[in-house]
Amino acid sequence: MRKHQRYIQGVVVRLTDIPNVGKRVARDLEIIGIKDPEMLKGKDPLDLYERVCTETRVKQDACLLDVFMAVVDYVNGAPARPWWYYTPERKRSYQLLDET
Repeated sequence: MRKHQRYIQGVVVRLTDIPNVGKRVARDLEIIGIKDPEMLKGKDPLDLYERVCTETRVKQDACLLDVFMAVVDYVNGAPARPWWYYTPERKRSYQLLDET
């Protein structure tokens, strides 16, 4: 079954089955111990972002927080949305992360 077909059918087995999660984001999540989509339910996107920054010893682009917001929202039952849908919310809620 192709990734697109899994989205349509709502089947999320691997991290990369989640909209907005490719190999790179999946690797970031695995670095902090997130191995499957179920482990994302109820998580705080900011906590995930900060943990990735700590583990990689690099301040990640704030867009990664947008991705985590989209991913956590999706696994908690929201419709699939592009990560940039969450950018305005991130800018309002997490002003310290803005790279202006």
